[in-house]
Amino acid sequence: MTNPKTKKELNKEFKDIKYILTSSMRTKLLLAIYDVPMNLDELRGVLKKPSATILHGLKELEAINLVRKSQKYYELTSNGYLLTTNMIKLIDNWYSLSKSEIFWNNHDLSDIPEEIIRDIYLLKDAEYISSTTSDLSIAFNKYIKLISKAKELTILLPIYSENHFKHMIVFLNEGKLEKLDLIVSEEIYNSIQRNELFKRDLLENEKVNTIVTSKRFKIFLTYSERFMSLTLFFKDGHYDDSHILIAKDDDARKWALSLINSFQG
Repeated sequence: MTNPKTKKELNKEFKDIKYILTSSMRTKLLLAIYDVPMNLDELRGVLKKPSATILHGLKELEAINLVRKSQKYYELTSNGYLLTTNMIKLIDNWYSLSKSEIFWNNHDLSDIPEEIIRDIYLLKDAEYISSTTSDLSIAFNKYIKLISKAKELTILLPIYSENHFKHMIVFLNEGKLEKLDLIVSEEIYNSIQRNELFKRDLLENEKVNTIVTSKRFKIFLTYSERFMSLTLFFKDGHYDDSHILIAKDDDARKWALSLINSFQG
């Protein structure tokens, strides 16, 4: 939970960001000089606006200590840089949520830590895949195809699924999968133990490292050297294997690793 002091600071920052976002010129000016200072001519060329409009926006930003002028160049102050960084995160978060709106709106996010939810923007390039009424296995088949090409996997596994286990065992036995880290609750671990086949070929496999947590969780997250994937539970508590987010970029994998580390810590 966010403490009162932090909430006060966040409220102030939100007001500052809101002030910036209510003016497209103020927003564009901060973004324009985020990476490199610019003079008036350069800003005019980038923003395609007259000098008077640009100078008015710059004066507004200078007045609240977000921009300063050095020689003929305009640059962000330290406050301006921090605010713009968070503004970019906010925009990217909004884009990420909007891009996969159905996925995020229909599922239970309560087991994703608050600080990791705030970094949803790292999933902005993730692909949202949904099964259809005519083919309910689209998402699952996409997932199996992905893990079949992985040499190493780390999986936050919240369900007992014989279908998933059988595929994992095949990939382990064929030598495709060289290392598998499974993070499971005590309940799921005990269920796997009761099945002699899965106990022998999965839990007792030398390529498999099992980490058991005392708490149940509602996140099915897979992390590999090349991709991450995420499936969740409906808000009524049932697991949903018909919708999946998949990403192969470094930012998304970084997000996934942070989530995994939060369960291992």
